[in-house]
Amino acid sequence: MNKTAQSSHGFEEQLLTDLTAHVARRADLISAARPAGRRAWFLRGWRLAGAFGLAVALTAGALAVQTMGVGDKPPPTASASEIFRMAADAARQQPELTARPDQYVFTERLTTMRELPDSGPYTTIRVQRWESAGGVAHAQTRFRPEADPNGWSELRVHRMDDPVDPDKELDAFPPPAYHGDLPTDPDELLRHLRDHPVDLNLPEGADEEAVYGSEHMPYTTAWSMLDGYVPPRALAALYELLARQPGAVVISGDVVDAAGRHGVAIRRPGMIGGNTDVIFDRDSHVYLGRHLSVVRNGKESLYMTSALVRVAIVDRPGQLP
Repeated sequence: MNKTAQSSHGFEEQLLTDLTAHVARRADLISAARPAGRRAWFLRGWRLAGAFGLAVALTAGALAVQTMGVGDKPPPTASASEIFRMAADAARQQPELTARPDQYVFTERLTTMRELPDSGPYTTIRVQRWESAGGVAHAQTRFRPEADPNGWSELRVHRMDDPVDPDKELDAFPPPAYHGDLPTDPDELLRHLRDHPVDLNLPEGADEEAVYGSEHMPYTTAWSMLDGYVPPRALAALYELLARQPGAVVISGDVVDAAGRHGVAIRRPGMIGGNTDVIFDRDSHVYLGRHLSVVRNGKESLYMTSALVRVAIVDRPGQLP
């Protein structure tokens, strides 16, 4: 199966495992100056489910999550489809980045999440990731706790997981991170996404034909692409396509992303056990990030918020724009 984008679920699970070890090593070096309780949560073996990875899992019928942070600004008056169309207009105004197959798409994100889906303290991690623009190399990542400016990890190479054996890494390269060949017409884009669905890494026994053949699958793939780089005209078509999906609603009030930026959030339809929202700048309608929350016993609580800080094209892993 061709893949429009690689699920980040396995990558972010491994990221937390790496972060756990990284923080533990650093803490050992400075343990005399830091109480043990401040790093205890890192050492409990829980696994990170990323914003996109978790949302994808929800589509397959697993636990879902979302967010709702309300500030002091008045509720938005536009509908979800109107906001998506304003986001499309904003996308058309963005400068286009070009990339050779041997270059890398660099992204930097802030991710704030708690120890457990509905309890525990929140911690913010800054993640820098380099993905092969042409799909000719493995992705590489480094990260640090936001509270530790000098706490960067070493660059780590991330290989794709074997869908049959999740503990086994494959030598195959991931799909290209630069989506330069996407159609710029919404109808053509819909057909393209239907023919090139995102890989959901479905659990054993799942009805793949029903999931991938669903009328909702192209929209699932479209939502998955918001955290990477899509050229302006294709991104505008993607937003125009999402404006057609029934069931999306606007969250009332002001929403704040992990970087402290204020925006307006659209709640994605079709989640199970919780919700996922995408956040756009309230004034410019540029995409900011995602909120994820879990609902248990009728109570919704924020689990994770992720902010896309910057995107650029660079020549090699480790290079900053």
